[in-house]
Amino acid sequence: MSTEIKAPVFPESVAEGTVATWHKKPGEPCERDELIVDIETDKVVLEVVAPADGVIEEILKDEGDTVESGEVIGRFKAGEVGESQAESGSDKAQDSEKATSGSDETSESSAASDDAVLSPAARKLADENDIDPKTIKGTGKGGRVTKEDVQAHIDGNKSSGSSQSTAKAASAPTVDIPLGDRPSKRVPMTRLRASIAKRLVQAQSEAAMLTTFNEVNMKPIMDLRKQYQDSFVNRHGVKLGFMSFFAKAATEALKRFPAVNASIDGNDMVYHGYQDIGIAVSTERGLVVPVVRDVDSLGLADIEKKIIEFGQKAKDGKLSIEDMTGGTFTITNGGIFGSLLSTPILNPPQTAILGMHKIQERPMAVNGQVEILPMMYLALSYDHRMIDGKDAVQFLVAIKEMIEDPARILLDA
Repeated sequence: MSTEIKAPVFPESVAEGTVATWHKKPGEPCERDELIVDIETDKVVLEVVAPADGVIEEILKDEGDTVESGEVIGRFKAGEVGESQAESGSDKAQDSEKATSGSDETSESSAASDDAVLSPAARKLADENDIDPKTIKGTGKGGRVTKEDVQAHIDGNKSSGSSQSTAKAASAPTVDIPLGDRPSKRVPMTRLRASIAKRLVQAQSEAAMLTTFNEVNMKPIMDLRKQYQDSFVNRHGVKLGFMSFFAKAATEALKRFPAVNASIDGNDMVYHGYQDIGIAVSTERGLVVPVVRDVDSLGLADIEKKIIEFGQKAKDGKLSIEDMTGGTFTITNGGIFGSLLSTPILNPPQTAILGMHKIQERPMAVNGQVEILPMMYLALSYDHRMIDGKDAVQFLVAIKEMIEDPARILLDA
């Protein structure tokens, strides 16, 4: 029985997507709920799985093609898949299968030298990393080189059976390139990267963006973590980090300065009676901002658990559109990469973003004496159309005071 393979139904905020990777080729056997194709939108990668056991009959939208919500991208045939059905899907797959009747060495050699046994996902990954498919030993059916084989080759994983050295995108020119040439590679911008670029340019061109700075003494928070870390881990199963303190401090400050927690919608200013804080997370695909909702009602442990959850989902590419929808304020921490000072860019339609940075020991004057203290620069970028400079400065000072005296967070002082 033949059925249509359709792109997922996109939310209203997502206009279209791009076919990122076909994990199965026509004729290849699929199990029910097995991943067959990835659809990349400007926010997340959506997965389409097999509706039943069967095979892909036809691919209507190739990798890189633009698709709309619910559009038919292929056809699927349900039913048990025998060995002969899987082989009939591709002439190249048949040739590879026949090669297995010889010695194992001959089979491996044939699989490694035939580009046709590369799956689409594997071919794409190999092209992106300038890898010659002939250097990779396939572990898939009929000697097919899978995406996992290519990734294992890149990572230098010896268990993949490859004895070749890893070829990386930044490696020196090969002998095929004439001496004196200056090689370059053109890679299409991903939809997520294009969306990030568009939003950043939009934020700078449409908002009256300013940044105010301050510095905070991190010693009180660091001493508090050191004192209670073990008991915190034993009780909650997660470590006590800095981000949860800043999230709670920002929540209290947002209550005092509602304009910082607002957004601009056309000619209207929208004030939010809740604090949904986005935590910027860097991934291989680009920067994403999952949202921790109702931070005011969460404890430090709850915030840390949500941050860990989002971090893992971002790493695995499992963040949903719902995870990144909304948000009234954003915190970004460039300090984890060593940034000492920066000016974060607004995350529209939000009107402010807090930037954390590297903790650096510096000599500071304390009561007429010089002390070496762990200091961090804080940056608050804000939309001057919505927020006055006075409120922005006082908002940042409120966060500084709560971090330097954590009791203020509990006492709302």
